[in-house]
Amino acid sequence: MENKLINPRFAVITLLIIAAAITRFLPHPPNFTAIGSLALFGGAMYTDKRLAIIVPIAAMFISDLFIPYGFLPSVYFSFAGIVLIGFMLRNKVGFTNVAAATLASAVLFFVVSNFFTWYSGTMYPHNGAGLMACYTAAIPFFWNMLAGTAFFNAVFFGGFYLLEKKFPALAIK
Repeated sequence: MENKLINPRFAVITLLIIAAAITRFLPHPPNFTAIGSLALFGGAMYTDKRLAIIVPIAAMFISDLFIPYGFLPSVYFSFAGIVLIGFMLRNKVGFTNVAAATLASAVLFFVVSNFFTWYSGTMYPHNGAGLMACYTAAIPFFWNMLAGTAFFNAVFFGGFYLLEKKFPALAIK
C-alpha cells in the first residue's frame, strides 16, 4: 500500500505552502503576502482534510515564531475558516471558483480579525460606532489582503495546474 504522505503531490503542495509562509519575511505592503493563499490552497489541494488544516496552520505558526506580531487567535480562527472555504473548491478548481473563494477569504479575514481587534482592544469604543470605525480604518488592509491573495492564488493554483499537466503523477488519482 502506498504511503499517502510520501507522494509527489503531497511534497509539491507542502513546498508551495512553505514558500507562501516565507513570503511573510520578504518586504511587502501591509497584508500583501501569500498567507491567505496558503490556507485556501491547502484546503483545496490536500486530499487529507486533517493535513489541509494542520500544514497551513503549522506553517503560519512556525513563521509567527519569527515575526514580532504575537499570536492572535482571531488570525488563526480566520485562516481555519479560509481552509474550510478551500474545502469547497475541491474538484471544482477553476478561474471563477478560485476568484469567488479569493473574495470570500479576504472578506472572512477582514470581518473576523477586525471584529476581534475591536472586541478585545482599547482603540475603539465598544459600541456600534466603534466597530464601524474599526472596520473603516481597516479598509486599506482589506484591499491589500485581497490583492495579495488574488496574486498568490494565481501563482499557486495556476502554477500547480501547469505542474499537474506536465507531471501527471501530481494529479489526484
